[in-house]
Amino acid sequence: WDFLILFFCLPVVIFNEITKKRLLGDMSCRIVPFMEVSSLGVTTFSLCALGIDRFHAATSPQASTRPIEQCQSIIAKLAVIWVGSMTLSVPELLLWQLAQDTSPVSGVVTEYCTMKPSSNLPESIYSLVLTYQNARMWWYFGCYFCLPILFTVSCQLVTRRIRGTDKKSESRGSKHGQCEGHLNCTIIALTVIYGLCTTPENVCNLVVAYMSPDLSKQTLDLLNLINQFFLFFKCSVTPVLLLCLCRPLGQAFMDCCCCCCEGCGPDTTSSESSADSKLKTEMSSSIFFDKPRETPPPLLALGTPC
Repeated sequence: WDFLILFFCLPVVIFNEITKKRLLGDMSCRIVPFMEVSSLGVTTFSLCALGIDRFHAATSPQASTRPIEQCQSIIAKLAVIWVGSMTLSVPELLLWQLAQDTSPVSGVVTEYCTMKPSSNLPESIYSLVLTYQNARMWWYFGCYFCLPILFTVSCQLVTRRIRGTDKKSESRGSKHGQCEGHLNCTIIALTVIYGLCTTPENVCNLVVAYMSPDLSKQTLDLLNLINQFFLFFKCSVTPVLLLCLCRPLGQAFMDCCCCCCEGCGPDTTSSESSADSKLKTEMSSSIFFDKPRETPPPLLALGTPC
C-alpha cells in the first residue's frame, strides 16, 4: 500500500502544485484521500496485529518451537486488515469534490479539492457523510494516532511483565531471545516512525478546527501539503526500515533484485555465499520450529570387492 501511495498519489499532488490543474479531475480528488486514509488504516491495524503476534510469541509455553503459520491464516488476517481499512475509508469518496477558483492577482483559474459533500446524494447518506465530516478530526486522532501507539506500548509492557526477570535473563543470551528482541525493536521502530509522521497532521487538524476563521486559504493549503508530504515520507521510510531491520526479508529482496539483473551470473563466489546463507537460514529456522532429524546414511560394508 505504501508503494501504491508513492506511485499514484505523489505524482498527482506534485502535478497539481506545479500546474494548478488536478490530474484526472474529480476522480483524483476522491481517490487520493481514500488511498491516504486507507494507508493510515493499514498501518494502524498492521501494528496492532504485530503487537498481538509478539504477545503470543512471548506467552506461548513453547515459544522456541512454534509451528509455521499456515498460508490461509496469514491471508485471512491480511484480508481483514486491508478490507477493514478500505471500508472505513469509504466516506472519503463521498466527502471530497473538485472546485475551481480564480486568482485575483494573475487571473489564472486554479483547481483544488474541497471537503464538501455533494448535494445530489440521498438524504440518509448525505447526513452520514456530514456526521463523518464533523467527527473526522477526532476519528483521525483516536483511531489512526492513539490506537496504534497505545496498543503497541501496551503489548510491549504486558509482554515484558509476563516474561519476568528470570525468564528474560535466561533467554537474553540465547539466539531465540535475541531474535525476539530484534523483532520487538522492529515493531517499536515502525511505531515511532508512524507516530512522528502523523503527529503534524493531527496538530494541524486541531489548529484548523479552532482557528480556521483566522487562517487564509493559502495557509490551509500549505498545511495540507505539509501533511501529505509527511505521509509520503512515512510511505518511503517504512519499506526501507523493514528491509534493513528484518534481515531475512532484506536478504530475500536483494536476492530477487540480483536475479533480475542481467550481469548477475552464477559464479563460485555467489554459489558459496548462497550455500552459506542457506545453511545459516536453516540453522536459524531450526531455533524456532521443530524439524525431524534426518536419518543417517546407510553404512557401507567393510572389506574389498575381492
